[in-house]
Amino acid sequence: MRDPILEPPIGIRGDPMAGSVNKVILVGNLGRDPEIRSTGEGLRIANLNLATSESWRDRTSGERKERTEWHRVVIFNERLVEIAEKYLRKGSKIYVEGALQTRKWTDNAGVEKYSTEVVLQRFRGELTMLDGASGGRSQGGGAGEAGYDEGDAGSFGAPQRAAASPMGGAPRGGRSADLDDEIPF
Repeated sequence: MRDPILEPPIGIRGDPMAGSVNKVILVGNLGRDPEIRSTGEGLRIANLNLATSESWRDRTSGERKERTEWHRVVIFNERLVEIAEKYLRKGSKIYVEGALQTRKWTDNAGVEKYSTEVVLQRFRGELTMLDGASGGRSQGGGAGEAGYDEGDAGSFGAPQRAAASPMGGAPRGGRSADLDDEIPF
């Protein structure tokens, strides 16, 4: 029998079941409009600057303090790039789920630079709009369908989703909207 106090938990010792997880979940506001670029192969990429903030009251002075962190988010999923381009604006509140990646490049002066980003790959990652399709602003017209679920695209079953909920409630995917139409009452 193994003593849990003296031995590390299973998985930490290097058991074959031990793995690693690279998952980032952020909820924050965009610091500027999305930047959409295209590669030489025609792949569209969205770059977002996302701010997350925390606030607290200083115990000694009683003063309210706040700290803001800025995150670079890169979207390679073409459907999510379309959503970002069409609906996201500076100030939009979003939920992002992706993985951390660090890239290395050499600048014009020959200095090696590094950048760590939250990346939403072509078949992994999630983007959910938390303040509606208008990004918290009033715009003419409507967004039509309240959400998009990558699983509706046919061949891809990955859990990618961009959803806009005009009332700020829970996001709806395309499948649940279809089911609503079939309920007889």
